[in-house]
Amino acid sequence: MARHSTQTVRRSVALPRQLVDEVLSVASPESAGNLNRLVTESLREFVARRRALAFDAAMTQMAADPAVRKECAAIASEFASTELDGFGHD
Repeated sequence: MARHSTQTVRRSVALPRQLVDEVLSVASPESAGNLNRLVTESLREFVARRRALAFDAAMTQMAADPAVRKECAAIASEFASTELDGFGHD
């Protein structure tokens, strides 16, 4: 994963003890001893998940667009004759 900056931003957060205990119970041994690393990993996963959800929503919206569906059908029709190329069914 590419990092955009090497600068560190310090923030103070208050976390429920139960959540911290739960996170530590499932964290890898390398991360369990470093709450800062766990928070950083969690935030990166959060960003990746949100970006994936946004992409999925955009693809769903695009797939429902009649103009896109029409163009995809036209492209599929143009290439239909080449689908079996190389399989000996000429």
